[in-house]
Amino acid sequence: MKQLVIAIDGPAGAGKSSVAKRVAEALGYRYLDTGALYRALAWKALQRGLRPQDTRYIIEMTRETKVDLLQQNGEQRVLVDGQDVTEAIRTPEVGNLASPISAIPEVREILLDWQREFGKHGGTVAEGRDTGTVVFPNAEVKIFLTASLDERARRRHKEMLERGISISFEQVKLDMEARDQRDSTRHVAPLRPAPDAVVIDTDNMSLEQVVEEVLKLCRARFTNEAPPST
Repeated sequence: MKQLVIAIDGPAGAGKSSVAKRVAEALGYRYLDTGALYRALAWKALQRGLRPQDTRYIIEMTRETKVDLLQQNGEQRVLVDGQDVTEAIRTPEVGNLASPISAIPEVREILLDWQREFGKHGGTVAEGRDTGTVVFPNAEVKIFLTASLDERARRRHKEMLERGISISFEQVKLDMEARDQRDSTRHVAPLRPAPDAVVIDTDNMSLEQVVEEVLKLCRARFTNEAPPST
């Protein structure tokens, strides 16, 4: 059976990570969190005291940094130069720096080669903001998940509290709104659905329902049949 590349994009809090992990598990595919790569670089930049305007130093840092994504017990672990930073990269501070770093063309080019190498043999579920438009433009299945700002902020706030990060819902919503603006208006690889992507509004849908919808689209590709209309 053909090994597909499945690209799942969308804004923060739309459910990309949860859905992509479940789909990868169901199909026995590898999971690629492209956003974790930029967060890993942002974490290292913070360790060095770098700011978004320190573009030249960030590019140099990217060239010399080794990022590994390892699968352990069904979870993806992120290593930067051999150090496990899986939890450390999920703070608001790291996320706020990851966005401007991801807009640096030279950084994107370096990571683009790495991501394409990861998925070149198929059998990959990739999630991010430009996996279907830039990273894997020929992916067999392209999904764009979306949801209202309030719903996405609610999900992200709950996730942060569960990680022990103390932050108000209002702050999460403000940060997310600013991130949406940056990602959708950046010059390089702006956040938008691929022309051939299936857009799924996850408001009022459970995780299981979204996963099943994506798997239905994958099964249709396996059989070369159009999925039934919903």
